[in-house]
Amino acid sequence: MAATILVIDDEEHLRWILSKALNKTGYRVLTAATGQEGLKLVSEQMPDLVLLDLRLPDLDGITILKTIKKDQPQLPVIVITAHGTVETAIEAMKAGAVDYLIKPFDLDELKLVIERTLTLVELSQEVDYLRGELRERQGEGLIGQSPSMVEIRELIGRIADTAATVLIQGESGTGKEVVARQLHLQSSRANKPFVAINCAAIPENLLESELFGHERGAFTGANARKKGKLELVRGGTLFLDEIGEMPLTLQAKLLRVLQERTYERVGGTEPLKLEARIIAATNRDLRKAIQEGKFREDLYYRLQVIPIHLPPLRERREDIPLLVQHFLRKYDPGKRLKGVAPEAMALLQQYHWPGNIRELENTIERAVILCTGHEITPENLPREISGDKQRVAGVLLDFPPEGINLEEVERELIRLALVRSGGNQTQAARLLGITRSALIYRMEKYGL
Repeated sequence: MAATILVIDDEEHLRWILSKALNKTGYRVLTAATGQEGLKLVSEQMPDLVLLDLRLPDLDGITILKTIKKDQPQLPVIVITAHGTVETAIEAMKAGAVDYLIKPFDLDELKLVIERTLTLVELSQEVDYLRGELRERQGEGLIGQSPSMVEIRELIGRIADTAATVLIQGESGTGKEVVARQLHLQSSRANKPFVAINCAAIPENLLESELFGHERGAFTGANARKKGKLELVRGGTLFLDEIGEMPLTLQAKLLRVLQERTYERVGGTEPLKLEARIIAATNRDLRKAIQEGKFREDLYYRLQVIPIHLPPLRERREDIPLLVQHFLRKYDPGKRLKGVAPEAMALLQQYHWPGNIRELENTIERAVILCTGHEITPENLPREISGDKQRVAGVLLDFPPEGINLEEVERELIRLALVRSGGNQTQAARLLGITRSALIYRMEKYGL
C-alpha cells in the first residue's frame, strides 16, 4: 500500500506542486493550509510522513511539531521553511524533526529525503518487531502477570536446565507448545534442535517410524534408512504434543525408551542412545484415560516427573489486555491502529474464550484486518463476542419448552450489563437494579 504524506503549508501553489509531484511518484498526498487543519488530518488519517512548514498563519511550526511528536512519536516529520537559520534547524531537530529543507528546494532532493526517511522508519519497525520476537524467545514468550502465569514462569526458570521429563496439561489453545519452547530456550540445550511431533496428526501406522525411524526394507515402501525424530533431535528437546492420542502399543515402546534411555529403528537391531529431553503435552484428562484403559498408568508417571498445568484464558482474564497488545504488535507492526477501544476491551475480557489464546489471537488478527478506523471497536469483533442483544431477552420472552438454566441467564445479564457500562461496576449494578456489593458477589460467583 502506498505511503501517505501530509503536506502542511500555507502556500497554495507549493501544496499543488508537491501534491502533483508526489502523487506521480506513487504516494498518497494530503494537504493542509493551516496548523489546526494539519493536526486534525494527522489524528484522523494517520499519515506515514509529514512535510511541515514552520511559518503558518495560525500556529507556530515548532508547536505543531511538538504536538505531533507528543501524540505520535514514531511519525516522521520533515521541516520545510523559507526562513532557515542554523538556530531554527537545531530547534526543529531537537523537537523531533528527522530532516530540514530550506525553500526553494529541489524536488528530486525532496523525493530522495522522503524515500530515505520512509525506508529508515520501515527498518526501525522491523528491528523493533524482531527485538520483540527475540525477547519472547529468550523468556518473555509467556505473556501475563496473573498469579498462575508468574508461578509457571518461575517454575520454568527452576527446571529448564534439568533433564527431567515434563508433562504439560491444559485445554487446546492455552499455549502448551510455548511453554515447551521456553523450557528449551532457557536451557543449555537452546543451541540444539527443538523438534515437535503431533501424535494426533500422524496416522498410527506411520507414527512409530516418524518417532524411531526405520531401516531399509523394514516394511513395504521403506526403500532407504530413515532417521526418526528421536535421532534427529541430537541432544535437543523432543516435544510430544497430544500425547494422549498415542496408540497403546506405541506407549509401551515410549515407556521403554524413557526407562532404558535406548531405542532401535523400526526393523533394526542396533541400540541407539536417547540424548533428547522429552516434553509431552495433552489437552485430555489422562487420569480418566487411564481408567478407561486408553493410557498406560506407568507411562503417565514416567512423563509427569514435573507436571505443569496451564489454566484456560477464562481463569486469567487479567492477562487479556497484555495478550491483546502482543497480538496487535504482531499483526499491526506498522502501528496503523492506536489500540482497542475501552468498550471493545471490556467485551474481550468478558467473553469466555472456549478456544483460549489461539481464539484470542485469531480474533485480533481478524479485527486488525476489518478495522477501517484508528482503533478496534465492538463492530470489528465476532458476534459471539460483541454480544447478541436479543439473546437474553429472547430467553425471557419466549420461554423455551425445554426450560432454562436460571443461573446461566443471570450470568449473561450481568455480563451484558458490564459490557454496556464499559466494565464500570457501579453503572452495571444500576442497570441491573442491585447494589454494587451484590454485583461483586455475583461476579465472583460466576467467575466474571
